[in-house]
This record gives sequence, structure tokens and C-alpha cells, in this order.
Amino acid sequence: MISAYYYNLLILIGINIILALGLNLITGYTGQLSLGHAAFMSVGGYASGILTVKTGIPFLPALVIGALVAAALGFLVGLPTLRLRGDYLAIATLGFGEILRVTFLNLEITGGPFGLRGLAKETNGLIVFIATVIALVVIWSLINSRVGRAMIAIREDEVAAEAMGINTTRYKVLAFVVGAFFAGIAGGLYAHWFRYLNPASFGFMKSIEILCMVVLGGLGSTTGAVVGAATLTYAPEFLRSFFPVISEYRMLFYGALLVVLMLLRPQGIMGTSEFSPLKVYHWIRSRQGVKTTVGSDS
Repeated sequence: MISAYYYNLLILIGINIILALGLNLITGYTGQLSLGHAAFMSVGGYASGILTVKTGIPFLPALVIGALVAAALGFLVGLPTLRLRGDYLAIATLGFGEILRVTFLNLEITGGPFGLRGLAKETNGLIVFIATVIALVVIWSLINSRVGRAMIAIREDEVAAEAMGINTTRYKVLAFVVGAFFAGIAGGLYAHWFRYLNPASFGFMKSIEILCMVVLGGLGSTTGAVVGAATLTYAPEFLRSFFPVISEYRMLFYGALLVVLMLLRPQGIMGTSEFSPLKVYHWIRSRQGVKTTVGSDS
């Protein structure tokens, strides 16, 4: 019902939403600045790709196994490094991502600098939609639970949270594991959509791109991560399609738009708020001059 161009764009938006949701759990809700999220994406992509190409395992089991491998790596990396804070943690995760990229660049099983080829095109719109919904439900449920409240407490004041008896290391590692799992899911979907993986696709700039999506949407907002991912995925294509004169410089204008938006709304599009149909209903009623209260028809 839609062209191949817009179908491809919708697939990319779904994959980026899953990535942004995972990183938002780590950075937005737990307050841990990670610059290596693309590394977990690459692990999920390569693991699922190798399983389907080398061993013949079906796509869906390989996708889940790849995500579990990424989650296990998130645990192994998170346990020692999450005792760090702030800039030190950012540098550690950045170093981890670069080490992993160089490792994939030199391994024979991953295709080395030539990349992993011959993957079947198993990803489709339905699978991406289901994966995106699952990621939304899991993250939303986690944040609105006791675990989520502990993560938010760590973000607000880690010392105070620890003094209140919250095991900060445990919850920070848990955030890394869950975020890495969904990054692995996104990596597997990405691999089996483009049918090719190259270590250069998962470098430092990819992690920065995902971080920009989270910051633009609003740190600590699940719906903000969705809005930010959709906006930054579509913005370059919008500039290229509707302003063909500046299509060659569309990334320059894309960067300028980001700067302007950050100056006008530094807290992001959604801030820390969430989209709610009830809030929209009350906003519409208030615009009509009708006073409303939650749980009342007046």
C-alpha cells in the first residue's frame, strides 16, 4: 500500500525507536551516560547474522539469541564499569565500543573489513512493529514499577539513593542489561533488513546519533524517545525530498535544526512528561473553556 521508499523509512524508524528506548533506560532514567550503545547493536546484529548464515538457525530464534548475547555482554561490561560515574563512565563505554568495532574488523567469522554478507532478508514491517510494541510495553512497565522508581532515584541523587538502602550497582547493571538486550534486537533486525553488516556502521557516530534521539525527545520520557527517534530518522529524508535545492547540504541543515531546537527547548520535545490520551482530552476541554479534573465529568 506504500512505496518501497517509505516502507524502508518506517522500518528504520522502528529500529531506531527500539535503540532509543534502550538507551533512554540507561541514560534518561538511570542517569548513566553511555557512548557505546552502538556496540551492543553490533553484537546482536553479528550474533544473529552468523547464526542464520553459518549454522542455519531460523531467524526469530537467532534474533533472540543475538539479543541475549548482547545482554550478557552488557552485564559483563556493566559490572566493572558502572562503578564509574559521569565523564569516566562515558569514556569507558566509548572505549568498549571502539574495542568491539576493531575486534569485528579483524575476525574472520565476521568477514573482517569486508563485512558479513549473504544474510537472508527476514525483517519485515510486521516483525519490526511487534518488536517495537514489546520494547515499549517492557520499558513502560519497568519504569512504572518499584525497579523503575529505584532507577529514577539513582538518577536524581545516587548518594542519597544508596543511603536509603538502594543497591545502586544492581539497578545500574540491570538498566545496562535491558538496554543492551533491546539494542541487540535492533541490531538483528537491522542485519536481516539490509542483508549486510560492516563494523564501520557501528562506530562512535552511531552511538552519538542514538544519544541525540534520546536527548531530542527528552531524557526520562519513554514517549519522548519514540518522538526523538522518529523525528531524527525522518528529518534528513524530509530535507532531501522537499528541498531538493539544498539536498546536497541536507546534513548541514539537519545539524542546524538540532542546534536551534536545543536552544529553544533544551529539555527536549517531551521533557520528562509522557503522552497520555487523558491529558490530551483535558487539554482539549480546557481549550474549550471547560474546567476538568481527573476522574470527574465536570
